[in-house]
Amino acid sequence: MSPPVAPAGWSRWLVPPAALSVHLSIGQAYAWSVFKPPLESALGLSGTQSALPFQLAIVMLGLSAAFGGTLVERNGPRWAMTVALVCFSSGFLVSALGAATEQYWLIVLGYGFVGGIGLGIGYISPVSTLIKWFPDRPGMATGIAIMGFGGGALIASPWSAQMLESFGSDSSGTALAFLVHGLAYAVFMTLGVLLVRVPRGARPVAGGPSAVEGVQVSASSAVRTPQFWCLWVVLCMNVTAGIGILEKAAPMIKDFFADTDTPVSVSAAAGFVALLSAANMAGRIGWSSTSDLIGRKNIYRVYLGVGALMYALIALIGDSSKPLFVLCALVILSFYGGGFATIPAYLKDLFGAYQVGAIHGRLLTAWSTAGVLGPLIVNWIADRQEDAGKHGSSLYTLSLFIMIGLLAVGFVANELVRPVHARHHHVPAQREAADVERQQPESAA
Repeated sequence: MSPPVAPAGWSRWLVPPAALSVHLSIGQAYAWSVFKPPLESALGLSGTQSALPFQLAIVMLGLSAAFGGTLVERNGPRWAMTVALVCFSSGFLVSALGAATEQYWLIVLGYGFVGGIGLGIGYISPVSTLIKWFPDRPGMATGIAIMGFGGGALIASPWSAQMLESFGSDSSGTALAFLVHGLAYAVFMTLGVLLVRVPRGARPVAGGPSAVEGVQVSASSAVRTPQFWCLWVVLCMNVTAGIGILEKAAPMIKDFFADTDTPVSVSAAAGFVALLSAANMAGRIGWSSTSDLIGRKNIYRVYLGVGALMYALIALIGDSSKPLFVLCALVILSFYGGGFATIPAYLKDLFGAYQVGAIHGRLLTAWSTAGVLGPLIVNWIADRQEDAGKHGSSLYTLSLFIMIGLLAVGFVANELVRPVHARHHHVPAQREAADVERQQPESAA
């Protein structure tokens, strides 16, 4: 499928809605915690086991983005969005079959493996195109689209909770909810497939900066630079710290205040998940746009440094005040979302727009790693603490201090980022040919 080129007069502001239709759909992944309690009760799963589909989905997101990034650059955003649509929707349909037959491995295969491929290809599908349409404001442009991924759960969380309430939280009700998700998202993602376009040239904005000016580094060269691996550590640490809370958000707030006079109800916990999604979404557009003003390194100093402070407040006094707990969690999730939305622009600053989509795809293997580490740390420690007879906020104290340490590691990695050395710069074919012509007379002499 060849990339659809925008006709003359095409507005670049039609591209972000196309990206949003895909990202709002695949952002459902952040509402997985709503499905955890019914799956645990219907299939007899532990918290660690019920996190497995989500963990595998994030692993496959990173792997498919890494291996598919070059294909996305070559075939264009429409091809990528179509692949994402087929895989993501099919994953729900396979999961529906697994829930209906009470075969948990089918849910892991469908949501985790097949759906995870859709997550990865869908996530990177618009990034390179948006940067080429908005070379003057890359942080804002990618923030608009990636905002959808963070905000997907804002829609999916109450929607899923309502379906489970209407259909029932047993295996058949969960299966029907999965089925409705798969069909509805297929229709919504089709809008993005039909609407997306690529710019005719490298300078879509009259008088604006070209997408191919300045430093340009190929994907194969980028992965050999220390800057790439510093950013890999930054992203991995920031995501691990945020995703651990997000994946277990609903049960976590219930546990924190279970022993108080005002315990948190199931519906209130689902509302908390929706609030976190709103913060995640707002952070993606707000903080990434701010990065256009204050710089990428400075904004990551905020994400990692202030994020560690928020974790410390939750760990030390979070169970004494619901407003404080919710506020700190909202700030953390806004930084978590902002980190995702800012990283493509950070990559563009360091490596140029030449193959930024493919570079971004490779960097998302950090997300795969974090998708395992974050939920594993929080769930495994909580399960062990519960086995030891502990309850309430004490289930999470150790996990929270581990997250503070991870954010400190990310802070140091961000400080180590420097401009890319000239030996890694890509030389366009036109320059290569000109250099050869200039060198030939000298060689002949």
